[in-house]
Amino acid sequence: MKYKLFEEVVLNKDIPEKNLKKGDIATVVEYYPVSEYEDGYSLEVFNALGDTIAVITVPESAIQSFTENEVLSVRLLAA
Repeated sequence: MKYKLFEEVVLNKDIPEKNLKKGDIATVVEYYPVSEYEDGYSLEVFNALGDTIAVITVPESAIQSFTENEVLSVRLLAA
């Protein structure tokens, strides 16, 4: 599935080096098509006030779209 630029997506896995958790929301900021392997995406992650807290690059399998049976929540970003 190709995600659109600036689409909000959900992380499918933890990214411990950036203190991000499965279920965190990110915004697609770049798409990297790869012919022989899995496509990739650069994502920007914001805190609840809209400040950027991380920019990461992940394979497509690390993200998913929102579904209708999900509820948004807030968690503390551990230092």
